[in-house]
Parts: sequence; C-alpha cells; structure tokens
Amino acid sequence: MDNYPLPMERLCDKIGYTFSDMSLLETALTHSSFANETRVKGIDTPFNERLEFLGDSVLSIIVSDYLYRSYPNLPEGDLTRIRASAVCEKTLGLLAKSLDLGSYLRLGHGEATRGGRERVSILADAFEAILAAIYLDSGSKETVAKFLLPLVTPEINGFIEKGENRDYKTLLQQIVQQEKGEILEYVLIEESGPAHDKRFTVEAHLNSNVIGHGAGKSKREAEQLAAKEALVLFGDK
Repeated sequence: MDNYPLPMERLCDKIGYTFSDMSLLETALTHSSFANETRVKGIDTPFNERLEFLGDSVLSIIVSDYLYRSYPNLPEGDLTRIRASAVCEKTLGLLAKSLDLGSYLRLGHGEATRGGRERVSILADAFEAILAAIYLDSGSKETVAKFLLPLVTPEINGFIEKGENRDYKTLLQQIVQQEKGEILEYVLIEESGPAHDKRFTVEAHLNSNVIGHGAGKSKREAEQLAAKEALVLFGDK
C-alpha cells in the first residue's frame, strides 16, 4: 500500500490559501476513477470534472485580464496565442507538478498503478479544478489570481521571449507561397474528449505530405502548433 494521497492541509500551505469548505478541495483532488471504485461499494463520491469545467473559465479570464493590462501594445492575435500557450494542457501540467499535485490526488487503484499521478492530462484537470475550488470558496477572482499569477506569469514571459506569440500559420504560408503551385492545408486527424474539454490533433500537409503535427484544446491552437513544427523544416526555429 502506498502513502498517497498526502494530507490536503499540506497542499493548502503550498497554495497559500486555507479553505473554509475543505470538501471543495477534496472534490478538486478526486479523479473519476476513484469515484467509480467507491460507487461499486455503494458510496457516491463527487469528483472533479465539474470543477475543472468552471476552473477552465476562471483560468481564461484571469490570464486574459493579465495580458490585456500588461501588454497594451500587443494586438488581439498575439494575445490570443500567448493565452493559448499559457492555458494549454502542457503548461498546466508543469504548474501542477511544481506543486507536487499528483501526490495529493485521490485516484482509483488501477489509475494509480498506471502512473496516473504523473499523467499530464490528469494533473492539468486537477489544477483547473483547484482554481474553481478557490473561486467558489472565496467568492473572489482576485484570490484565485493571487495564487495563479505568480505561477503562470514566468511561463507567459518565457513564451514571449521564445516568440510563442508569433503567428506560425502566416509565417509558414509566406514561405510556401514563394514557390508557385505549392498546396498547404491543415487536416484534422483526431477529435477527442468531452464537450467542455475537447482535444484536437491536426497535421500540416504540403502537397499531401505531412510536414507538422499539433495538438491543442482548439483547432486553431492545434493548427498553430502544427505550423510551428513545420517551420523547423524550413530552418525557422
């Protein structure tokens, strides 16, 4: 038997927020696999998918507000791309790992033995659920921002320094158009996940040849990432 999950109070210290209703945090840390196992025993256990749904919106508005106020000279397209990078599953997974969030999750036995505590999708969803839990418990977006922004702003600054706000599709199109007759298109390969948390996988095709792959929470994000990967083939890093 392992020693997980760790006490929630320890996580509260890391977050810097004490919950009035600890059941909100408990639900945020509960994966559906745990709820499914307890349901077999006749116990109805709330799990974090509804909180994750709300947390996704809370995350988006806080990051959008921060970008709008902090970068008054950036156009809408750049702001959108920076936000997409800041709230993507990969980034949220990294933020969750910085809190050792996996150690606090309530997972079903099967999910735990399959490495669920390290699975990026599970960590990212739990992170968003915690944002919602703080929001509901405090009734304040500002309280969530106090916790979130110190974590996410270094990531945002890194995206900008690395050029993550660049419009990769436009850059790729400009390169392709230098040769007449070249056909560039983006093909949706896979669409998965529930309605509130879709994930799209796209390939960039040049004359029917695959030159890049991308995956994201929207087709637009996936296409941008596919174009970014494709640009490496043309010497643009």
